Amino acid sequence: MEVNQAKQEHLLALKVMRLTKPTLFTNLPVTCEDRDLPGDLFGQLMREDPSTIKEAETLMLGEMLTLPQNFGNIFLGETFSSYISVHNDSNQVVKDILVKADLQTSSQRLNLSASNSAVGELKPECCIDDVIHHEVKEIGTHILVCAVSYTTQYGEKLYFRKFFKFQVLKPLDVKTKFYNAETDEVFLEAQIQNITTSPMFMEKVSLEPSMMYNVTELNTVASGELGESTFGKMSYLQPMDTRQYLYCLKPKPEYAEKAGVIKGVTVIGKLDIVWKTNLGERGRLQTSQLQRMAPGYGDIRLSLEMIPDTVNLEEPFEIICKITNCSERTMDLVLEMCNTRSIHWCGVSGRQLGKLSPGAFLSLPLTLLSSVQGLQSISGLRLTDTFLKRTYEYDDIAQVCVVCPFTSHEC
Repeated sequence: MEVNQAKQEHLLALKVMRLTKPTLFTNLPVTCEDRDLPGDLFGQLMREDPSTIKEAETLMLGEMLTLPQNFGNIFLGETFSSYISVHNDSNQVVKDILVKADLQTSSQRLNLSASNSAVGELKPECCIDDVIHHEVKEIGTHILVCAVSYTTQYGEKLYFRKFFKFQVLKPLDVKTKFYNAETDEVFLEAQIQNITTSPMFMEKVSLEPSMMYNVTELNTVASGELGESTFGKMSYLQPMDTRQYLYCLKPKPEYAEKAGVIKGVTVIGKLDIVWKTNLGERGRLQTSQLQRMAPGYGDIRLSLEMIPDTVNLEEPFEIICKITNCSERTMDLVLEMCNTRSIHWCGVSGRQLGKLSPGAFLSLPLTLLSSVQGLQSISGLRLTDTFLKRTYEYDDIAQVCVVCPFTSHEC
């Protein structure tokens, strides 16, 4: 859309055109049955049409390229390119020509001119050409402001501007979900939907983690030495289609033992998405920093460092518990073990674990046995802070498969 100021006779003419790649020609096939009156006439005409694909004449997609007939859509993350030409339509020499191109958005004004120096003179029927590029980083209304100032051969200084308004649309809809594991691991599910009208080739979808985490992509399936993408070899995303990407984040070793620090971390990282459309036009989006809800561990966190997958019925087995002080005060802990219907603890209940400073942890081996077969839940641990007389109970800590060594039984 072009908006001009009040018309005034100028010696120079300004033209602005958007630069886009051509598209494949689409033809509208006309077919009929052989027994109809035209017979094979329409089919023969399509086969002789140089714009159609041989042996695929009835497909709309042709093999020729056509130049764009309209301004087209501009999407966030793409590069906007424009050709600016100033032509001397008069019969006199024009001097000190300065062409300036600015892009006005809702939040800022950007200078896109390749050169800010004036051209000494411009003879009749000559022109000044410039090509500008800008990676679009905002959605909404954009206005390209092209200003031209010059001096006539009589010393008169003239100036005019032209405005070109266009809309920048959103190409992708990105939704994220976080899952906090029993350990310090965090799983991120990213749902990416193509909301444009053309297919996209997804070149890269990666997660750049924050400084406290390492990331592992879970979007490949092991196949020989190299992993194969879960989406197959052709990574195309059709219009309105959605894909789900999964990532696992683990705290770096220097932060893994700092429970209080990891507990308060809400910033996870940001997604980096790169795609291509049509004949290779490249687009790129980076999300803002993704944030999760901080997990509520309470004052004391109890997790498992080691537990066997399968144990024998009525035979003692060992687990290793990790007890972490997530509070900002020192605790004096007492451990109590309470038997359940199927789980029986071995050892002395009510033993002193000693003092545990803020952020510190201790590994505690415990022995127990199960009197019932099947998948059993380990429960019945109780920690008491003698300083504040506060008790913390832990049920459903983990599950273990109990089998009888004399019978064949699977969980």
